[in-house]
Amino acid sequence: MDIQTIQLIVNGIAVGSIIALAAVGLTLTYGILRLSNFAHGDFLTLGAYLTLLVNTFGVNIWLSMIVAVVGTVGAMLLSEKLLWSRMRSIRANSTTLIIISIGLALFLRNGIILIWGGRNQNYNLPITPALDIFGVKVPQNQLLVLALAVLSIGALHYLLQNTKIGKAMRAVADDLDLAKVSGIDVEQVIFWTWLIAGTVTSLGGSMYGLITAVRPNMGWFLILPLFASVILGGIGNPYGAIAAAFIIGIVQEVSTPLLGSQYKQGVALLIMILVLLIRPKGLFKGTM
Repeated sequence: MDIQTIQLIVNGIAVGSIIALAAVGLTLTYGILRLSNFAHGDFLTLGAYLTLLVNTFGVNIWLSMIVAVVGTVGAMLLSEKLLWSRMRSIRANSTTLIIISIGLALFLRNGIILIWGGRNQNYNLPITPALDIFGVKVPQNQLLVLALAVLSIGALHYLLQNTKIGKAMRAVADDLDLAKVSGIDVEQVIFWTWLIAGTVTSLGGSMYGLITAVRPNMGWFLILPLFASVILGGIGNPYGAIAAAFIIGIVQEVSTPLLGSQYKQGVALLIMILVLLIRPKGLFKGTM
């Protein structure tokens, strides 16, 4: 394996870390709320721009990310209050929910353009040299992205497997009606679902801004890899989504010398189609 291929794999791992975080939020909202949220990528963009906004005032980038998480979670909870809870109350079908989520995506994206403009922007950070590891250039920001992704995924695993709310979330994902009969507070589960989804999605957007420019369509361009990760990993399965995200991130980057960077999105779609032809339910079992 030559240096160029190793370099592309390293880049793919960094991109896969971001896709993994956002895909976890997307698969949770589908697994628990049965919502295919096409606005998810634009909430990721919102997280990046809120980080940029706070960082512009000279606030530390890590504190800026925390503030952005609060803002993104707040926006998701507002959309739950104004849109999704009402749609559940009238038992809206999946087609209606998809159309509403696309409208929400357009609203968020154009709102961001109205406030911040359409040009590419960057965080106010000092320029740091890339590390040379056996001939492979690894930007320090990519290492930070990977480390933060690992910590976030580890915290999510602990919450889902070892806490009361995590067990309740898994119960609701498996069977909503049975969970209600068992006395589980479904509204609390819904709140925590949006809290977790907003947190990991905002962090994914903030970290994406560390390794690339912050731009209004950054989340929209990630929506296909996000859905591909969710489907490949087994719908509703956060661990499957994480594994699939790394696969897609690496394959996308490794394919660029052969196909060019403009076909990255097509690679994600091709992987999804090929796997679904062999395993219609994805690589892993669905739900948590």
